[in-house]
Amino acid sequence: MALFQEIAFAPTAMGELSLRRRRILSIDREVLEVKLGEEHLMSDLFTVGERTLATLGLAEAGRTELEVVVGGLGLGYTAAAALEDPRVRRLEVIEALQPVIRWHEEGLVPLGPALLADPRCRLRLGDFFAYARGEAEPAPAPIDVILLDIDHSPEALLGSAHQGFYTPQGLRALSARLRPDGVFAMWSDAPPDAAFEAALGQAFASARADVVEFPNPLQGRPSTCTIYVARSPR
Repeated sequence: MALFQEIAFAPTAMGELSLRRRRILSIDREVLEVKLGEEHLMSDLFTVGERTLATLGLAEAGRTELEVVVGGLGLGYTAAAALEDPRVRRLEVIEALQPVIRWHEEGLVPLGPALLADPRCRLRLGDFFAYARGEAEPAPAPIDVILLDIDHSPEALLGSAHQGFYTPQGLRALSARLRPDGVFAMWSDAPPDAAFEAALGQAFASARADVVEFPNPLQGRPSTCTIYVARSPR
């Protein structure tokens, strides 16, 4: 049994992108993971945060029919969890890296076929942060729920061009994409960031940071991530 397999590889403007399967002997488990240069973007060993991002964000939305935008496709867990909510009428995923979309189209990742088969779901190549600034229109506006999982945290960014998004000005531009009483939710790999919570509070009517605990078999103890949830003014 192979301990490592590179399933796909592609150069991108952000660095070398690879999809690989690896067996971790210490826990006797095979994992699928995405790596960008030296950055580990995600693994199917840890998906609680991605799924909880969708469930917490959608739970905050009060409407009976929802238009949803997801920033960042990854292995598709946030999008798949959002589509489990029957209120979702349309879901648009904005992904900056074409190879990630192609992996889903070619069935190289497990959730790809189901996402593409769902008529409510569309995978679109684009820059989420340009969309947030109002410079791109990849989905009908305004939106009920926006879910974001791209950077590791408001401080640990995949690209310096993302930095302006995490300011009050950048977040106010995003809030303009939402309907009154719409919801923005974001995943972070770090503990709650007081400065970012304050920025959310300046851009939205309400904001909170939920700490989510999940098992970490590599460390033999729980780990945590943070889900920020903010609501636009009514």
